[in-house]
Amino acid sequence: MTDLLHVDHVSKRYAQGGVLSRDHVDAVIDADFSLNRKAPEIFTIIGESGSGKTTLARMILGLETPTSGRILFEGAPVPTTGTGRQRRAFMAKVQPVFQNPFEAFNPLKRVDRYLSSTARSFLGLTKPSDIDAAMDAALHKVGLTLAEVGGRYPHELSGGQLQRAAIARALVCNPSLLIADEPVSMVDASLRMSIVNLLKALRDDAGVTVIYITHDLATAYYISDRILIMQKGRVVETGPARVVLDAPLHPYARLLKASVLSTADAGAGRLEPSSALIAECDGLLQRADGSRLVAQADGRQVRVYG
Repeated sequence: MTDLLHVDHVSKRYAQGGVLSRDHVDAVIDADFSLNRKAPEIFTIIGESGSGKTTLARMILGLETPTSGRILFEGAPVPTTGTGRQRRAFMAKVQPVFQNPFEAFNPLKRVDRYLSSTARSFLGLTKPSDIDAAMDAALHKVGLTLAEVGGRYPHELSGGQLQRAAIARALVCNPSLLIADEPVSMVDASLRMSIVNLLKALRDDAGVTVIYITHDLATAYYISDRILIMQKGRVVETGPARVVLDAPLHPYARLLKASVLSTADAGAGRLEPSSALIAECDGLLQRADGSRLVAQADGRQVRVYG
Protein backbone atom coordinates (compact mmCIF):
# COMPACT_ATOMS: atom_id res chain seq x y z
CA MET A 1 0.00 0.00 0.00
CA THR A 2 1.37 3.41 -0.98
CA ASP A 3 2.14 5.71 1.93
CA LEU A 4 0.54 9.12 2.11
CA LEU A 5 4.00 10.55 2.76
CA HIS A 6 7.42 8.90 2.83
CA VAL A 7 10.44 10.89 3.95
CA ASP A 8 13.23 8.63 2.77
CA HIS A 9 16.59 9.31 4.48
CA VAL A 10 16.45 13.02 3.74
CA SER A 11 19.25 15.48 4.53
CA LYS A 12 19.64 19.20 3.89
CA ARG A 13 23.03 20.95 3.86
CA TYR A 14 23.54 24.70 3.44
CA ALA A 15 26.83 26.20 2.33
CA GLN A 16 28.27 29.00 4.44
CA GLY A 17 30.61 31.83 3.54
CA GLY A 18 31.77 32.76 0.03
CA VAL A 19 31.82 30.85 -3.23
CA LEU A 20 35.13 29.16 -2.41
CA SER A 21 34.26 28.38 1.20
CA ARG A 22 33.90 24.76 2.24
CA ASP A 23 31.98 25.56 5.41
CA HIS A 24 28.48 24.20 5.70
CA VAL A 25 25.58 23.69 8.07
CA ASP A 26 23.64 20.42 8.21
CA ALA A 27 20.08 21.53 8.95
CA VAL A 28 18.54 18.04 8.60
CA ILE A 29 20.49 14.78 8.75
CA ASP A 30 19.00 11.47 7.52
CA ALA A 31 15.36 12.01 8.51
CA ASP A 32 13.26 8.96 7.73
CA PHE A 33 9.56 8.30 8.46
CA SER A 34 6.26 7.45 6.78
CA LEU A 35 2.62 8.45 7.22
CA ASN A 36 -0.08 5.87 6.52
CA ARG A 37 -2.52 6.80 3.79
CA LYS A 38 -5.40 4.92 5.42
CA ALA A 39 -4.93 6.06 9.03
CA PRO A 40 -5.17 9.83 9.57
CA GLU A 41 -3.03 10.95 12.49
CA ILE A 42 -1.36 13.89 14.15
CA PHE A 43 2.37 13.40 13.68
CA THR A 44 4.31 15.88 15.77
CA ILE A 45 7.85 17.10 15.11
CA ILE A 46 9.39 18.54 18.28
CA GLY A 47 12.59 20.46 18.81
CA GLU A 48 14.01 23.76 19.94
CA SER A 49 14.99 26.56 17.57
CA GLY A 50 17.68 25.30 15.20
CA SER A 51 16.68 21.66 15.48
CA GLY A 52 15.77 21.43 11.79
CA LYS A 53 12.04 20.91 12.18
CA THR A 54 11.00 23.88 10.02
CA THR A 55 13.57 23.03 7.33
CA LEU A 56 12.12 19.52 7.24
CA ALA A 57 8.61 20.96 6.87
CA ARG A 58 9.74 23.23 4.02
CA MET A 59 11.18 20.22 2.18
CA ILE A 60 7.92 18.32 2.60
CA LEU A 61 6.09 21.33 1.14
CA GLY A 62 8.49 21.44 -1.79
CA LEU A 63 9.82 24.85 -0.80
CA GLU A 64 13.33 23.43 -0.28
CA THR A 65 15.10 20.68 -2.22
CA PRO A 66 16.80 17.91 -0.20
CA THR A 67 20.55 17.64 -0.55
CA SER A 68 20.16 13.87 -0.39
CA GLY A 69 17.32 11.40 0.02
CA ARG A 70 13.84 11.79 -1.38
CA ILE A 71 10.34 12.76 -0.31
CA LEU A 72 7.38 10.94 -1.85
CA PHE A 73 3.75 12.00 -1.57
CA GLU A 74 1.27 9.31 -2.59
CA GLY A 75 4.16 7.47 -4.22
CA ALA A 76 5.39 10.36 -6.39
CA PRO A 77 8.29 12.77 -5.76
CA VAL A 78 7.26 16.08 -4.24
CA PRO A 79 7.45 18.70 -7.01
CA THR A 80 9.69 21.56 -5.96
CA THR A 81 9.59 24.08 -8.77
CA GLY A 82 7.20 26.09 -10.86
CA THR A 83 3.46 26.55 -10.91
CA GLY A 84 2.65 23.79 -13.39
CA ARG A 85 -0.08 21.19 -13.26
CA GLN A 86 1.91 18.71 -11.14
CA ARG A 87 2.84 21.35 -8.57
CA ARG A 88 -0.75 22.66 -8.42
CA ALA A 89 -2.15 19.15 -7.92
CA PHE A 90 0.30 18.60 -5.07
CA MET A 91 -0.56 21.94 -3.42
CA ALA A 92 -4.24 21.07 -3.53
CA LYS A 93 -3.55 18.02 -1.36
CA VAL A 94 -0.80 19.38 0.92
CA GLN A 95 -1.47 22.71 2.60
CA PRO A 96 0.53 24.76 5.14
CA VAL A 97 -0.53 26.77 8.17
CA PHE A 98 2.20 29.09 9.40
CA GLN A 99 3.15 30.47 12.79
CA ASN A 100 1.99 34.07 12.62
CA PRO A 101 -1.46 34.63 11.06
CA PHE A 102 -0.84 38.39 10.87
CA GLU A 103 2.08 37.73 8.51
CA ALA A 104 0.09 35.25 6.43
CA PHE A 105 -2.45 37.89 5.36
CA ASN A 106 -1.83 41.19 3.59
CA PRO A 107 -3.27 43.87 5.91
CA LEU A 108 -4.69 45.71 2.87
CA LYS A 109 -6.50 42.66 1.49
CA ARG A 110 -9.80 41.27 2.80
CA VAL A 111 -9.49 37.86 4.42
CA ASP A 112 -12.24 36.27 2.34
CA ARG A 113 -10.34 37.08 -0.86
CA TYR A 114 -7.67 34.56 0.17
CA LEU A 115 -10.31 31.87 0.54
CA SER A 116 -12.03 32.73 -2.74
CA SER A 117 -8.69 32.70 -4.57
CA THR A 118 -7.99 29.21 -3.21
CA ALA A 119 -11.43 28.01 -4.36
CA ARG A 120 -10.83 29.36 -7.85
CA SER A 121 -7.26 28.11 -8.17
CA PHE A 122 -7.56 24.63 -6.71
CA LEU A 123 -11.23 23.71 -7.11
CA GLY A 124 -11.70 25.42 -10.48
CA LEU A 125 -14.86 27.18 -9.30
CA THR A 126 -16.13 30.21 -11.22
CA LYS A 127 -19.70 30.82 -10.09
CA PRO A 128 -19.87 33.22 -7.12
CA SER A 129 -22.47 31.07 -5.37
CA ASP A 130 -20.23 27.98 -5.64
CA ILE A 131 -17.22 29.91 -4.37
CA ASP A 132 -19.19 31.26 -1.42
CA ALA A 133 -20.43 27.77 -0.58
CA ALA A 134 -16.89 26.36 -0.62
CA MET A 135 -15.62 29.19 1.58
CA ASP A 136 -18.48 28.85 4.03
CA ALA A 137 -18.04 25.08 4.28
CA ALA A 138 -14.34 25.49 5.09
CA LEU A 139 -15.04 28.25 7.63
CA HIS A 140 -17.67 26.11 9.36
CA LYS A 141 -15.01 23.44 9.93
CA VAL A 142 -13.04 25.92 12.04
CA GLY A 143 -16.01 27.40 13.90
CA LEU A 144 -16.47 30.50 11.73
CA THR A 145 -18.91 31.57 9.02
CA LEU A 146 -18.62 33.59 5.85
CA ALA A 147 -20.96 36.14 7.41
CA GLU A 148 -18.39 36.70 10.19
CA VAL A 149 -15.33 36.88 7.95
CA GLY A 150 -16.64 38.26 4.66
CA GLY A 151 -15.49 41.77 3.82
CA ARG A 152 -13.25 42.08 6.88
CA TYR A 153 -9.56 42.92 6.97
CA PRO A 154 -7.01 41.04 9.12
CA HIS A 155 -6.88 43.73 11.80
CA GLU A 156 -10.64 43.41 12.26
CA LEU A 157 -10.28 39.82 13.49
CA SER A 158 -8.73 38.55 16.71
CA GLY A 159 -5.56 36.48 16.58
CA GLY A 160 -7.54 33.32 17.23
CA GLN A 161 -10.09 34.14 14.52
CA LEU A 162 -7.35 34.96 12.03
CA GLN A 163 -5.47 31.72 12.70
CA ARG A 164 -8.70 29.76 12.25
CA ALA A 165 -9.32 31.66 9.01
CA ALA A 166 -5.81 30.67 7.89
CA ILE A 167 -6.65 27.03 8.60
CA ALA A 168 -9.96 27.44 6.74
CA ARG A 169 -8.10 28.80 3.71
CA ALA A 170 -5.99 25.64 3.74
CA LEU A 171 -9.11 23.47 4.02
CA VAL A 172 -10.97 25.02 1.06
CA CYS A 173 -9.33 22.58 -1.36
CA ASN A 174 -9.96 19.55 0.91
CA PRO A 175 -6.31 18.56 1.48
CA SER A 176 -5.27 15.17 2.81
CA LEU A 177 -2.20 16.56 4.61
CA LEU A 178 -1.97 19.74 6.68
CA ILE A 179 1.43 20.99 7.83
CA ALA A 180 0.98 23.25 10.84
CA ASP A 181 4.22 25.02 11.80
CA GLU A 182 3.96 26.38 15.36
CA PRO A 183 0.27 27.28 14.78
CA VAL A 184 -0.44 28.27 18.42
CA SER A 185 2.75 30.08 19.40
CA MET A 186 1.42 33.52 18.35
CA VAL A 187 -2.06 32.99 19.80
CA ASP A 188 -3.13 34.00 23.31
CA ALA A 189 -2.88 31.17 25.83
CA SER A 190 -6.66 31.24 26.32
CA LEU A 191 -7.16 30.47 22.61
CA ARG A 192 -4.47 27.85 22.12
CA MET A 193 -6.62 24.91 23.13
CA SER A 194 -9.32 25.91 20.64
CA ILE A 195 -6.76 25.67 17.81
CA VAL A 196 -5.33 22.42 19.19
CA ASN A 197 -8.81 20.90 19.51
CA LEU A 198 -9.54 22.02 15.96
CA LEU A 199 -6.56 20.01 14.70
CA LYS A 200 -7.88 16.96 16.55
CA ALA A 201 -11.30 17.46 14.98
CA LEU A 202 -9.78 17.69 11.50
CA ARG A 203 -8.12 14.33 12.07
CA ASP A 204 -11.16 12.65 13.60
CA ASP A 205 -14.00 14.18 11.57
CA ALA A 206 -12.45 15.22 8.25
CA GLY A 207 -9.81 12.50 7.94
CA VAL A 208 -6.97 15.00 7.54
CA THR A 209 -3.47 13.94 8.55
CA VAL A 210 -1.64 16.73 10.39
CA ILE A 211 2.09 17.28 10.75
CA TYR A 212 2.22 19.45 13.86
CA ILE A 213 5.51 21.27 14.38
CA THR A 214 6.14 22.66 17.83
CA HIS A 215 8.50 23.10 20.77
CA ASP A 216 5.53 22.86 23.18
CA LEU A 217 5.52 19.43 24.81
CA ALA A 218 2.24 20.09 26.62
CA THR A 219 0.15 20.49 23.45
CA ALA A 220 2.15 17.72 21.77
CA TYR A 221 1.26 15.32 24.60
CA TYR A 222 -2.40 16.29 24.33
CA ILE A 223 -2.98 15.85 20.60
CA SER A 224 -0.23 13.69 19.10
CA ASP A 225 -0.49 10.11 17.89
CA ARG A 226 3.22 9.85 17.15
CA ILE A 227 6.11 12.20 17.74
CA LEU A 228 9.57 12.75 16.33
CA ILE A 229 12.13 14.65 18.42
CA MET A 230 14.96 16.46 16.63
CA GLN A 231 18.25 17.81 17.98
CA LYS A 232 20.56 19.80 15.70
CA GLY A 233 19.15 18.19 12.57
CA ARG A 234 19.06 14.58 13.80
CA VAL A 235 16.10 12.52 14.96
CA VAL A 236 16.99 11.36 18.46
CA GLU A 237 13.77 9.64 19.51
CA THR A 238 10.51 8.79 17.75
CA GLY A 239 7.46 6.66 18.41
CA PRO A 240 3.99 6.65 19.99
CA ALA A 241 3.52 10.00 21.71
CA ARG A 242 2.51 8.78 25.15
CA VAL A 243 5.25 6.14 25.20
CA VAL A 244 7.95 8.68 24.39
CA LEU A 245 6.72 11.60 26.46
CA ASP A 246 5.77 9.60 29.56
CA ALA A 247 9.26 8.13 29.82
CA PRO A 248 11.74 9.57 27.31
CA LEU A 249 14.94 7.56 26.89
CA HIS A 250 17.27 9.80 24.95
CA PRO A 251 19.01 12.42 27.12
CA TYR A 252 17.87 15.27 24.86
CA ALA A 253 14.26 14.08 25.03
CA ARG A 254 14.61 13.93 28.83
CA LEU A 255 16.10 17.44 28.75
CA LEU A 256 13.11 18.80 26.86
CA LYS A 257 10.71 17.23 29.33
CA ALA A 258 12.73 18.49 32.31
CA SER A 259 12.54 22.01 30.88
CA VAL A 260 8.74 22.03 31.11
CA LEU A 261 7.08 22.92 34.39
CA SER A 262 5.37 19.80 35.72
CA THR A 263 1.90 20.24 37.17
CA ALA A 264 2.87 17.61 39.74
CA ASP A 265 5.61 19.93 40.97
CA ALA A 266 3.83 23.25 40.53
CA GLY A 267 4.54 24.29 44.10
CA ALA A 268 8.31 24.07 43.66
CA GLY A 269 8.11 25.63 40.19
CA ARG A 270 11.51 24.35 39.08
CA LEU A 271 12.11 24.77 35.37
CA GLU A 272 15.85 24.19 35.02
CA PRO A 273 17.14 20.68 34.27
CA SER A 274 20.30 19.45 35.93
CA SER A 275 23.66 20.62 34.63
CA ALA A 276 24.69 16.97 34.33
CA LEU A 277 21.87 16.29 31.84
CA ILE A 278 22.83 19.35 29.79
CA ALA A 279 26.46 18.21 29.76
CA GLU A 280 25.41 14.71 28.66
CA CYS A 281 23.45 16.12 25.73
CA ASP A 282 26.35 18.34 24.69
CA GLY A 283 28.71 15.37 24.87
CA LEU A 284 26.49 13.23 22.66
CA LEU A 285 26.45 15.93 19.99
CA GLN A 286 30.22 15.50 19.69
CA ARG A 287 29.72 11.76 19.10
CA ALA A 288 26.78 12.04 16.71
CA ASP A 289 28.66 10.90 13.60
CA GLY A 290 28.13 7.19 13.28
CA SER A 291 25.20 7.15 15.69
CA ARG A 292 22.01 5.36 14.66
CA LEU A 293 18.36 4.90 15.57
CA VAL A 294 17.62 1.58 17.24
CA ALA A 295 14.14 0.07 17.57
CA GLN A 296 12.89 -0.63 21.10
CA ALA A 297 10.41 -3.24 22.29
CA ASP A 298 7.77 -0.61 23.08
CA GLY A 299 7.54 0.68 19.52
CA ARG A 300 9.86 3.67 19.72
CA GLN A 301 13.25 4.28 18.14
CA VAL A 302 16.10 5.88 20.07
CA ARG A 303 19.45 7.15 18.83
CA VAL A 304 22.43 5.28 20.23
CA TYR A 305 26.12 6.22 20.06
CA GLY A 306 29.33 4.26 19.65
